Parts: sequence; structure tokens; C-alpha cells
Amino acid sequence: MIPVTPTITLDDDELEQRAVKASGPGGQAVNKTSSAIELRFDVRGSPSLPEDVKVRLEKLAGSRATLEGVIVIFAQSYRSQEMNRQDALERLLDLIRKAAERPKPRKKTRPTLASKVRRLDGKSKRATIKAGRGRPSRDD
Repeated sequence: MIPVTPTITLDDDELEQRAVKASGPGGQAVNKTSSAIELRFDVRGSPSLPEDVKVRLEKLAGSRATLEGVIVIFAQSYRSQEMNRQDALERLLDLIRKAAERPKPRKKTRPTLASKVRRLDGKSKRATIKAGRGRPSRDD
């Protein structure tokens, strides 16, 4: 079990990890070793997450989420496979923690009378400035 928040824990079976070859420079070693990690987590099929967290998590994941609701995290920052595995897992857990936070409901506010007056005064001043930019009228 992987603790995410005090109320959410993930089962190890929910995560699918695969070692793949990293891209970029590295000489011969990069062609022989699979040090990068591809971590997959099925959001929709996860029994550990509440529904509201699942919805927010898919939205937060953005392009990292597939159409089927699977989040794919690719970690290749480190040279060791174990460090990349920890990095990918930590990034997924951070994403889930962000999704677990409920957004504050927006409180409706109304503009004050003074702010309305200021806005309208500014608009009328601007209108007179712009009106003065036109061609001068010919008085015959």
C-alpha cells in the first residue's frame, strides 16, 4: 500500500511500471540499458480514489492522460532506473494530492456603486479623447 493522503492509499497492483530506453545523449550505455521508467495508472479503474478526485485528476493530468483514463508518466531524468522509478511515483502522488484538494467554492460578489461610477467616468473620458482624434469638421 502506498500512502497518498491521510484518507487515500493506493494498492501496488494499481500501478504498472515498465523499464524503457531513455532518449538523449549517453553514448553506448544509453543503447544498452533501459533506465527510463514508464509509469501507468488507470484512474477510472482505481477503487482507491473517490469519484470527485478521479474527475479532477483526469483534468489535471492533461496530455498525460489517455482517452481511456490512463495516466502515463515518463521519467528519465536520472541515470539509475531506481531513481527514475521513485521520480515517476512521486510525480504521480503529487498529481493525486493536488486532485484530492477540493477547490474553494466561488462567492458571488457585486461591484460597488463607486466602482461603477469610476468605470463609467473612465469610459466617457476615453470616448472624448477618441472623438477628438477625428477629422476637424468644416464649418462653411
